[in-house]
Amino acid sequence: MQAVKNCGLCASGSFLKGRTDFLLARRNMAVLRMSAACVQLLKHKTSVLCNSSVHQRILQRLPNVARSNAVPFSVGTGLCAVPFTQQVENLSHESLIRRASCLVTDSANTYLSQTTLALVDALTQYAKALHTLISLQKRYIASIGKLSPVEEDSIWQVIIGQRVEVSDRLEECKRFESNWMNAINICELSAEAAYNSGAEHACTATKTNLQVAQSKVEEIRKISKEAEKKLAETKAEEIQRMAEYASSIDIHDLEDVPEAYLRED
Repeated sequence: MQAVKNCGLCASGSFLKGRTDFLLARRNMAVLRMSAACVQLLKHKTSVLCNSSVHQRILQRLPNVARSNAVPFSVGTGLCAVPFTQQVENLSHESLIRRASCLVTDSANTYLSQTTLALVDALTQYAKALHTLISLQKRYIASIGKLSPVEEDSIWQVIIGQRVEVSDRLEECKRFESNWMNAINICELSAEAAYNSGAEHACTATKTNLQVAQSKVEEIRKISKEAEKKLAETKAEEIQRMAEYASSIDIHDLEDVPEAYLRED
């Protein structure tokens, strides 16, 4: 009897355990079905939302830029588009300083260009005036003792007028050179400011313009310096020729020598 009872208890325990496992399995299946239903419902709602006429009208009202920058993403089997605006331009202090430094370099380059053009033109006109004066004085040297007092006075009036023009041209060169040196200093400072603010391109362009301007001015300066050297040589030759001519004539004839010639420049 005891064995029968034990068998009955074992059978009862096995039955209860099996029933419990069965109930757990059913509950799990129910949970799975509910999850599947939720997923299916989500897919359906997403598809309806993306394909609805209301959504289409909303998209049509969006700006063209926003619609062209729409980012697609998928939820389940549906495809939706969420527009986003472009990134706002950086307006930090560093960016504003960099912009300002670029504007400064542009203005400095313009100022350098104008002053360089003015100085080069002034130096060119100065060199031309020097060469004209050299030519006049050489003609006079060649005609010493051959001209009448009237002719000699006439040519000396021309020489004196040309000397005045040379002096005016030289003053003009000095004035434009002062402006040009200011432009050089401003460009150097603006290039340094552009470099410190991160505008390397503006800094490089300004330094290149500086080199070009200095090269042009130095080239025309050499021409004017050579003309000044030739003028000094001509004056020395003129003094020597006049001394030779004075020694060959009577001392009383020196009164006929024009006063403008005897004056030193």
